Amino acid sequence: MSDPIDQYSVTADELRAFIERLEQLDAEKRDLAEQQKELMAEAKGRGYDTKVLRKVVALRKRKPDDIAEEEAVLELYKTALGMQ
Repeated sequence: MSDPIDQYSVTADELRAFIERLEQLDAEKRDLAEQQKELMAEAKGRGYDTKVLRKVVALRKRKPDDIAEEEAVLELYKTALGMQ
């Protein structure tokens, strides 16, 4: 039969491995966020509208049918409010 102390040791090692991996992923996430910030600053420096760039990136993640439906509803609402 296994010793409870050995089980704790294995569990502690596994737990430590999970925590260290999470810490590593957090560090990578911070690095990526910094790279994105630098890229957007470069784009802005070249005259691009960063707000629009972010919208384009978000649109590219969506399905074309979803985008078309949303745009149709937006046009309907704008027409109803006399914004066209």
